[in-house]
Amino acid sequence: MNREWLEKDFYKELGISSSASQDDIKKAYRKLARDNHPDKNPGDAKAEERFKAVSEAHAVLSDPAKRKEYDEARRLFASGGFGRGGFSPGGSGAYGPGGFATGEFNLGDIFGGAAAAGGDGGLGDLLGGLFNRGGGARTSSRPRRGSDVETETTLGFREAAQGVTVPLRMTSPSPCTTCHGSGAKPGTSPRVCPHCNGTGVVSRNQGAFGFSEPCDDCRGTGSIIDDPCSDCRGTGIQNRTRTITVRIPPGVRDGQRIRLAGQGEAGLRGAPAGDLFVTVHVSQDKVFGRNGDDLTLVLPVSYTELVLGTTVSVPTLAGRVGVKVPPGTADGRTLRVRGRGVPKRGGGAGDLLVTVKVAVPQKLDDNAVEALRRYAEAEKTSGFDPRAGWAGA
Repeated sequence: MNREWLEKDFYKELGISSSASQDDIKKAYRKLARDNHPDKNPGDAKAEERFKAVSEAHAVLSDPAKRKEYDEARRLFASGGFGRGGFSPGGSGAYGPGGFATGEFNLGDIFGGAAAAGGDGGLGDLLGGLFNRGGGARTSSRPRRGSDVETETTLGFREAAQGVTVPLRMTSPSPCTTCHGSGAKPGTSPRVCPHCNGTGVVSRNQGAFGFSEPCDDCRGTGSIIDDPCSDCRGTGIQNRTRTITVRIPPGVRDGQRIRLAGQGEAGLRGAPAGDLFVTVHVSQDKVFGRNGDDLTLVLPVSYTELVLGTTVSVPTLAGRVGVKVPPGTADGRTLRVRGRGVPKRGGGAGDLLVTVKVAVPQKLDDNAVEALRRYAEAEKTSGFDPRAGWAGA
């Protein structure tokens, strides 16, 4: 875990409670990110810093694993078992006199779990190496990965159904183009920190325990830049506007999130970048609707077409097809055209569902009216009663 997390209240940054649901976190982030986005507030340094702060908070709280680590570590530090300067052997809280466990926590679990096994597990791994057995430091420091970034795009209905490539214009921290993310002036390189030997942490003993903390000389990076890049001031990252071409796969749904690995915020001094998550909004179509992978549409027909039967040309995502309306088709019946729906991820496509609906003419000339009256008489003579058996008749 990044030690800076412990000094920040990510819930406060997003204006939510610590018991907020994932949906609450997402809604709060989207509103704040939209209000403080650099594109909406050009030249506003305060809004830019606020945007970065809420993005970092969302990157932690939206990830259930990171959120669990963050909540657990802050709870432990708030309980008084650990002081700001390190472990307090005589402190109160979960530990009794001398720092021995009183039942709630076990020192072997805290300091020994992961280090003894050489793998994951135990609170020692949870706190990301702040504490180590016997004062031993980690052999290497982890680069600080960039934060994930979220953005949104709106597609037309048919674009979303068929797939499309769209350009996304974004302003976000990216690798410095001058030093290529190293943070050092071109022609120079960072050197290994002599104080921590490149581990990024230094250790000291306090009683029977060893305590490790980020190295002050290199600020936990493991390297020192003697001649920093003038464009990024040694950070290796710059805020710049870039255009990313994103391929939206066929069949994407409204509200679906697409992950683009490594397209998020740049990592510090060449560390891996975060991911970009694109939320897709799909606008409605005048003709088509959607039911899962099936396309739906309403086909206007005349009464005589339903009675006598006909073949009608209807649109699809790829040209038009003829749909046969059998004689005697009831108004509101749905006809199925196989394989003419939304493309499926695993191959193939859904169906096109065509619902017929009688269009009633609002005005007829005298010849048409007379013909209808003759038909009505012929209908009665034939014995047809549209309300036969209806409502007890």
